[in-house]
Amino acid sequence: MIKNFAKATLLAAALALPFGPQASFAEEKTDFSVCWSIYVGWMPWGYLQDSGIMRKWADKYDISVEIVQINDYVESINQYTAGEFDGCSMTNMDALSIPAGGGVDTTALIVGDYSNGNDGIILKDKSVLADINGQNVNLVELSVSHYLLARALDTVDLSERDLTVINTSDADMIAAYATPDVTAVVTWNPLLSEIEAQANATKVFDSSMIPGEIIDIMMVNTETLADNPNFGKALVGAWYELMALMSSDGEAGAAARTAMADASGTDLAGYDAQLSTTKMFYDPAEAVEFTKSAELPATMKFVAEFLFDKGILGEGAPSPEFVGVSFPDGSVYGDATNVKLRFDTTYMEMAASGSL
Repeated sequence: MIKNFAKATLLAAALALPFGPQASFAEEKTDFSVCWSIYVGWMPWGYLQDSGIMRKWADKYDISVEIVQINDYVESINQYTAGEFDGCSMTNMDALSIPAGGGVDTTALIVGDYSNGNDGIILKDKSVLADINGQNVNLVELSVSHYLLARALDTVDLSERDLTVINTSDADMIAAYATPDVTAVVTWNPLLSEIEAQANATKVFDSSMIPGEIIDIMMVNTETLADNPNFGKALVGAWYELMALMSSDGEAGAAARTAMADASGTDLAGYDAQLSTTKMFYDPAEAVEFTKSAELPATMKFVAEFLFDKGILGEGAPSPEFVGVSFPDGSVYGDATNVKLRFDTTYMEMAASGSL
């Protein structure tokens, strides 16, 4: 039986919204907080906090920004959705299903990267994807891992009916794989690399086979951003200062990446290996180009259809177009009267033009 932890937490968050912080109108303020969880493309958020770069940019705009690590990815999104944070690092799919699907108007402030091999399927003592047939598969249910599994199964003429999904927190994935009963997992780096390094593990599918579909983003509350543009400017300014640093060939760049490696439980070589399977948008102009591309609306349509098929595109969603998703050119996929997810390049363009 498929467990329903993620679906239950989503429903609980949605039901709580009318009485929670997100229900009130946003207003001008000076103190902000964002959260993140361990993943190669999100490690910079921890470094921004620890290095003082975030504080420098916050001081420039006379605000404060606290960056908080949450050990469980789904929980970080649930806390953002419930109004505990002004922003949260998450994927495009999870942003659509949880906060946007739950009624929280959310903006993609920084499109940081897309997974180009950082998410994958590992089988124990098996070597080809088709061997997943009939197995229990441990993953964070209804996350991008679930999406990756569905995309992979299509390539070998299998469906979810041919296996059993076991919902497993990302915080428990490595320990779960070490048990005899767990024979197949779907997860992301750095967990993916650590599990793949074991002698009986074979990666049989990864996100490089669906490039540009699993996008890693700093999402923020739309009303909070609208009422507090300095919040967006500070976050974006800090992020791209660090992007320039960590992508450099000098000692300072290596030192920054080493600190991120340590925080994620690996070394510099291991972290650089993870970066090699991540399409990082170090240059804000490149992030803007990707976000304005014709491919993004097509990807979000595909994602919405997956979520609708799983019954998690908002409570009672009548179709994949239930939640509106807007794009930089003003176009909308889905219901234009219910836009809850917005791809907005305004602040990334400021960074690209040097106007922050």
